[in-house]
Amino acid sequence: MTENQTWVPEFILQGFLLSPQMQMLLCGLFSLFYIFTLLGNGVILGLIWLDCRLHTPMYFFLSHLAIVDISYATNNVPKMLANLLAKKKSISFAPCIMQTFLYMAFAHTECLILVMMSYDRYVAICQPLQYSVIMAWKVCTIMAVASWTCGSLLALVHVVLILRLPFCGHHEINHFFCEILSVLKLACADTTLNQIVIFAASVLILVGPLCFVLVSYTRILTAILRIQSGEGRRKAFSTCSSHLCVVGLFFGSAIVMYMAPKTQHPETQQKILSLFYSLFNPMLNPLIYSLRNTEVKGAVKRVLWKQRSR
Repeated sequence: MTENQTWVPEFILQGFLLSPQMQMLLCGLFSLFYIFTLLGNGVILGLIWLDCRLHTPMYFFLSHLAIVDISYATNNVPKMLANLLAKKKSISFAPCIMQTFLYMAFAHTECLILVMMSYDRYVAICQPLQYSVIMAWKVCTIMAVASWTCGSLLALVHVVLILRLPFCGHHEINHFFCEILSVLKLACADTTLNQIVIFAASVLILVGPLCFVLVSYTRILTAILRIQSGEGRRKAFSTCSSHLCVVGLFFGSAIVMYMAPKTQHPETQQKILSLFYSLFNPMLNPLIYSLRNTEVKGAVKRVLWKQRSR
């Protein structure tokens, strides 16, 4: 293959194959979801920054989750909205590969951040007397940096394996962004190695962490049931159930997308599940944590009270 066959000038993002009127409607709807995503996660970050009572390891990791959600949505959604309005839905080769890298990096990082949050809750409930030692700020910082680093390195492996492939002929990606499985379908070479690495990474970054989370929460549930105070049980269960909702949404859609057997319409399935990643999960996460978390609701009241007192 020659170099100009490998480095194609641009790809065409087919996006949603709907009527122009329906695409306009989706553009407006998805724009609202994107705004809610930015506002919701921005409010979470602002509350954690302003309220000293939220300066704890749990909310330290929650702030990283909010940053990941904002970054993840911003990587995919603006281009999708632009293509819903544009006649020529193209993206150059380099931005496409960069979008794939960032998409994988943020997805991997979110997996690891959710595991760190699960470990934090396990230590807080099952080993409360040692919590301040085990979850010291230095340890939390190392865990957060490790999550971002591992997520980025795994994404880099995927991108390097993509760049070794030649692309020729058909340049239409049946997706609304450069999702890795859709990009691989355009390669005019054997992608078996890429598929194996994707599956291995899914086992490493999805199945392994999910098992850890489930074991942690089994022990957490046992510990919660032993709490004598009814108020203590409700507070612990509220915090942990919020995290389990987020874990279920994220890991469930990821496992279906990358590990479950393909349906008769795999492209449609990929687009719907990608919407969960790009829009619905980032928008729902702050709602789940704010509506079911008494500490977050208390922080909102305190911040608003400070503003009124000035």
